[in-house]
Amino acid sequence: MKVLVIDDDVKLVALVKRGLEAEGFTVDVAYDGADGLWRASESSHDVIVLDIMIPGRNGFLVCSELRANGSSTPILMLTAKDGDLDEAEALDTGADDYLVKPFSFAVLVARLRALVRRSGTSTRVSLAIADLRLDVATRRTWVGVREVGLTAREFAVLSYLVQRAEEVLSKRAILDGVWDDDFEGDPNIVEVYIARLRRKLGASRSRASIETIRGAGYRMRAD
Repeated sequence: MKVLVIDDDVKLVALVKRGLEAEGFTVDVAYDGADGLWRASESSHDVIVLDIMIPGRNGFLVCSELRANGSSTPILMLTAKDGDLDEAEALDTGADDYLVKPFSFAVLVARLRALVRRSGTSTRVSLAIADLRLDVATRRTWVGVREVGLTAREFAVLSYLVQRAEEVLSKRAILDGVWDDDFEGDPNIVEVYIARLRRKLGASRSRASIETIRGAGYRMRAD
């Protein structure tokens, strides 16, 4: 799942981002209302975490404008204030849920997963090619009847490839689809994950394979 976090608390955002990525989420970040609104409008996300008290447009205005523009992406509002009026205004402007700071990270993750399940915005529940099958909701993978253990990032890369089976995908396309927008590391990290996935699929004797297209990228195919 791809999450947009809009909050000006740099320390909190760093902690949430790191935690969500460990859970297998892809995370985009904005620190003010104008940038958050732009990112939410220009890129597709499964769910948005939106703080009320942010610079520029506050969370209420951002939420209201997104809904006025036709966005149906689930929005979880964050606030440091616990009060019925804030909660009512958040819901009235179009938010789907509401969480008061400080909050439990486990509760945040559970709320986000519940919002995506209810909205049906998750890409697909089940993905398959040849004898390879992925369950997006549980992040489990099978070759035939044998389950294959994957890390959260391995699963994210594999699911991205399977969703676009038979397409040639460049390293840049895979980075953009799986890693967050602020990734500034070595693009060759894609090669590392492709190699890991090949080893695991090969060990399971899968009829699905990842083909290298020289000079272009990678393609998921059924042998």
